[in-house]
Amino acid sequence: MPKKALQQILKTLPSKPGVYQYFNKEGNIIYIGKAKNLKKRVVSYFNKDLSQSGKIRVMVSKIADIKWIVVDSESDALLLENNLIKEYLPRYNVMLKDDKSFPWICIKNEPFPRVFPTRNIVKDGSEYYGPYASVKMMNTLLDLIRQLYPLRNCNLNLTQANIKSGKFKVCLEYHIGNCLGPCEGRQSEEDYMDTINNIRSIIKGNIGMVKSQLQELMKRYSGEFQFEKAQLVKEKIEILDRYQSKSMVVNPAINNVDVFSIVEDQQAAYINFLKIASGSIIQSHTVELRKKLDETTEELLTMAISDMHPRFGSDAKEIIVPMLPEFTLPGITYTVPQRGDKKQLLELSERNARYYQLDKQRQKDLVDPERHTKRLLETIRKDLNLPELPVHMECFDNSNIQGAFPVAALVVFKNARPEKKEYRHFNIKTVEGPNDFASMEEVVHRRYARLLKEGQDLPQLIVIDGGKGQLSSAYSSIEKLGLQHKIKLIGIAKRLEEIYFPGDALPLHLDKKSESLKVIQHMRDEAHRFGITHHRKRREKGTIKTSLQEIEGIGPASAQALLRKFKSVKKISEASAEDLQQVIGKAKADLIVSHFKKLTEQ
Repeated sequence: MPKKALQQILKTLPSKPGVYQYFNKEGNIIYIGKAKNLKKRVVSYFNKDLSQSGKIRVMVSKIADIKWIVVDSESDALLLENNLIKEYLPRYNVMLKDDKSFPWICIKNEPFPRVFPTRNIVKDGSEYYGPYASVKMMNTLLDLIRQLYPLRNCNLNLTQANIKSGKFKVCLEYHIGNCLGPCEGRQSEEDYMDTINNIRSIIKGNIGMVKSQLQELMKRYSGEFQFEKAQLVKEKIEILDRYQSKSMVVNPAINNVDVFSIVEDQQAAYINFLKIASGSIIQSHTVELRKKLDETTEELLTMAISDMHPRFGSDAKEIIVPMLPEFTLPGITYTVPQRGDKKQLLELSERNARYYQLDKQRQKDLVDPERHTKRLLETIRKDLNLPELPVHMECFDNSNIQGAFPVAALVVFKNARPEKKEYRHFNIKTVEGPNDFASMEEVVHRRYARLLKEGQDLPQLIVIDGGKGQLSSAYSSIEKLGLQHKIKLIGIAKRLEEIYFPGDALPLHLDKKSESLKVIQHMRDEAHRFGITHHRKRREKGTIKTSLQEIEGIGPASAQALLRKFKSVKKISEASAEDLQQVIGKAKADLIVSHFKKLTEQ
């Protein structure tokens, strides 16, 4: 739909409460909103307001069509918006992040109803109470009910006709006192339904009413001198008292009240819901709302209340909130307490929301690689008794073949991971012959003398590939540079993977499955690989140069020029005299042709 058409729609919008829907060019709903005044609300999106966030501007750029539904009241708009969002799941709408399937307590629609937990709601006339965010809370409630009232748990069809025909016999549950035998008519349906009514009251939190009834019954039994029955009722009252004492939080006069609180960060809001009956918390649940379009706190709170209040089957006529929401539900009083018991309840709800927020953050940290890195570095620090986290580690390895072309390799690890762009090779300059100890002393000195000169960061840990001899040589260089108190050194011996410290004759044996040992081995293996690769290249280069320089009259400069042109000795040997002349001249070209001709004839 072209922009002109959108302008026409904006002109025809009514100034009534309702719900608006934004569609993209593919015809999909991308956003659903509610408004007290549809015209004012929708037009505000298309005003060129620089204060609008980038997210809103992006959404508006994708709007190709607008539809709306006019309703009678603001509360109708709120409920309709909530239902439509759940049905269409638009991209730019905030969604309640609540991926659990919560259990309910079911009172089955049947003769002599059973009471049991379930996660599946069947629309057969049965009563469902919940959902319960805490399974422990629900099971505590069911245990209380079982202690107070014997109920059947069989699935027999206990119609009066079936019972009178003698179709059923009592089972073990009857004999151990968990059931009063309605299947044989030993308990009347009227008496059973009185029990169910009391159970309904307990589930709804009306424990005071049940206690009053039991107290009246206890007095009646006592007056009739039925002291054993009176004692049984008294025990039930004590069970209720114990249950109530665990959940009493404020003034018992606060009855049938809901509490909603909200805490936020930049990405999400966390809304906690508490249901209060007779001063006791009978339900608690927290949800996460992921922000999409920089929604206000009032908007987020409104959305949560409109979803959770009906979802939890609440019939509360008062809702305690930290602020008045943008829209309100019909027939409900919203209270923003400043002090007293209701303020305490709101603060309790806010603490629950904040605990949930912190728990979510901890869960994110568990999959955060930075958290894993810090834990790994802390493990290395503890295992090696280092004074600080080894964020920057370096490892040295020597490589030579019978003293020819001696080289050393340095690898750098940052945050326990290879930093390959900082790897370095060293050609040994001052040592003649196969002397690994002197070679190690040279490269360590050259490395850290240069870092000091250039003012670069020093590592917290140096790993030397070798035993006590090479470690001592490396430490000698560190001492000469005055770094022995700034950098820690260790050596790793290949045979038993032992860890040596300077001046300590006894090695440290780390567990073979230790994460610290695995990182050290990774560094050692990486240094060895890097060193071998460089040594091979240098050896090949040295071998090529030597074979060319064996030709009398061919010096290093000529050999290098030929290698740059032909890339290998083999190609040089196969080249024609004319091709060689173009690089090194006729006289030297003749010498090379003659040399390779003699080799072929031999």
